[in-house]
Amino acid sequence: MSRTGLWDSHAHLDDEAFDGDREQLILQLQEDLDGVINAGCDAQSSAKAVALAEKYTFIYAAVGYHPENLTGIAADYLEQLAAWAVHPKVVAIGEIGLDYYWKENEPKEVQKRIFLEQIDLAKQCNLPVIIHDRDAHGDMLELFQKEVKGVQAVFHCFSGSLEMAKELAKRGYYFGFGGTSTYKNAQKVREVMQYIPKDLLLFETDCPYLTPVPFRGKRNNPGYVEYTARNAAAVLGMDFDELAALSAANTKRLFWKIK
Repeated sequence: MSRTGLWDSHAHLDDEAFDGDREQLILQLQEDLDGVINAGCDAQSSAKAVALAEKYTFIYAAVGYHPENLTGIAADYLEQLAAWAVHPKVVAIGEIGLDYYWKENEPKEVQKRIFLEQIDLAKQCNLPVIIHDRDAHGDMLELFQKEVKGVQAVFHCFSGSLEMAKELAKRGYYFGFGGTSTYKNAQKVREVMQYIPKDLLLFETDCPYLTPVPFRGKRNNPGYVEYTARNAAAVLGMDFDELAALSAANTKRLFWKIK
């Protein structure tokens, strides 16, 4: 077991922000964390995620197309994802979802179609999905209420309302909490954290983005998941080691291919 017993359930160690010190950082992470799940966002980053998972025993990969990366997507993209999905270190389809924040993203209907195609692939492969939902809460909730069935999911860096969280928790979906849960103006996120069943809670970094307090403004890395988890322990009134063990068990339950 690592120093903290924690998992970072959502990282982007393939990002160019780590090109200068990736190997050195990963060697330290092996001491600090039980594991890291590296999420792909397109063909290139998914391939890098798989390569990292093959190189380091404690790193696992997710493969998929992020809603910001759909322009020019190959007609046979699902075939490539399906080929990766059978890899023993690929534990999820993701990061996939809807993003209505950036106006240059593909139209909503295109995003929904590709999202549901990847959901269907995950179902065929018996893999969970990692969900990105930015400024699309209404459509996302409606899809999970009416169309998405038979697949498990984690709502990465959950930013929806408490009412939305209640609907998702009722269906047994998981929630990822990262650096934003430590921000002073993120009381809504902490309310969701306090409400949801503790067996649906995961910790993540989304590194190199969304760095937690006290390092906000600097490059995030998986080791900083400890600060998010310690903040959560204070918010929930729980012992840190107990919460770390609980969140690690949740991670391995959702991403069932983890050994």
